Amino acid sequence: MKTLKTLIAVCLLLITVGVTAQNDKDKQVISDAENAKATLLEKDPGMEKFFDTSAGYVIFPNVGKGALIIGGSMGNGVVYEDEHIIGMANLKKLSVGLQVGGESIIEIIFFETEKALEKFKEGNFEFSARVSAVAADKGVSKDANYSDNVLVFALPTKGLMADTSVGGQKFEYHPFK
Repeated sequence: MKTLKTLIAVCLLLITVGVTAQNDKDKQVISDAENAKATLLEKDPGMEKFFDTSAGYVIFPNVGKGALIIGGSMGNGVVYEDEHIIGMANLKKLSVGLQVGGESIIEIIFFETEKALEKFKEGNFEFSARVSAVAADKGVSKDANYSDNVLVFALPTKGLMADTSVGGQKFEYHPFK
């Protein structure tokens, strides 16, 4: 009986540690996303209208991109609906072509309608090859428009790479329970 109680206690401890570790990672990404939002708004205060009027958005505070003919990018983000955090997301992209360099960017995806946000939340959301991000800069949001109810902004934070394409990015959504 004592062995069973010990085994149960160890299992509960491992489960608790696993949950806490995930929560700590999520908390860090959430904190980074809030800082990224502040950085974007400082760079272009006009973006506030998209935060205020969109059905939801995803902030990826640190997307790493690298390429030497074959390229890839990946990052973790926070999903917001009506200004409330509803879950986490990750993105991945693999590409082949004339490309070289590496950089880190902030990427934010705005969903104009509930239907567009729901499509993202269903999972396996992917941009078509023709989609590219609007390079976030002072005043650029003034002329930015949604395409198929989605708008993407990107702000390079480190490195150098001539690529604003987001086509081919695949996303996974993980709602909070």
